[in-house]
Amino acid sequence: MDAGLYVVIALLVLVIVTIGKGVRLVPQGYKWVVQRLGKYHTTLNPGLNILIPYIDQVAYKVTTKDIVLDIPSQEVITRDNAVIIANAVAYINIISPEKAVYGVEDYRIAIQTLVQTTLRSIIGEMDLDDALSSRDKIKAHLKNSISDDISDWGITLKTVEIQDINPSGTMQAAMEEQAAAERARRATVTRADGDKQAAILEAEGRLEASRRDAEAQVVLAEASQRAIAMVTEAIGDKEMPVVYLLGEKYVKSLENVSKSGNAKTVVFPADIPAAIRGLMGR
Repeated sequence: MDAGLYVVIALLVLVIVTIGKGVRLVPQGYKWVVQRLGKYHTTLNPGLNILIPYIDQVAYKVTTKDIVLDIPSQEVITRDNAVIIANAVAYINIISPEKAVYGVEDYRIAIQTLVQTTLRSIIGEMDLDDALSSRDKIKAHLKNSISDDISDWGITLKTVEIQDINPSGTMQAAMEEQAAAERARRATVTRADGDKQAAILEAEGRLEASRRDAEAQVVLAEASQRAIAMVTEAIGDKEMPVVYLLGEKYVKSLENVSKSGNAKTVVFPADIPAAIRGLMGR
């Protein structure tokens, strides 16, 4: 009885193991690659699948969800011999699991290496300023360059993004010095332009003032000339109006002198008409 019981138990275990190897439940989001006697046989889709026990074997379990690949940072030399540090991130999706597992040893490492080498090649053909300001251009060129290559492995590239693209530490310090020098140069030019414009405006102001002074002197001279002519015509040979006018001017001059801060004493002549006649030479 004991020996028979052991045989029954062994047969039950064998049946359970056989059923477990023959019936497979593939979860959603995965595909399983099956080999029959060491050779690729089929790809199991999500759900219930029946295999031949001990002959069919699940060799690879591949996800069908989008995979995010972080591309490590690397130093890249631009066309003008500047060193920048760039990294990226790629989003891929496995369409044909059998191609992905049999077409390349490790598709993750292969795609990371391919993105790195292609990124170096693209940036190497650009100048520093273009590389720092053309992320979309680099992204489009990178995607077009590697999409065909990884399609042979049954993988599609959903998108690739440039995470960081920055000058190296030494290059960044040099760029900051250059920017500071450029700002100083612009400030100097701006100050020089301001001083130049101020000097021009000041000179123009002096010129305009001189022109106006000259015009005023001409006007005053012409007015004086007309006044003298009118006075001469009016008085004829009479001296009293002339004496009156000159006396008025004389008194006005003495009044201005008396208002001066340096004036201590103002002396008026006793006979103003006689003084005026003396000035007239009479």
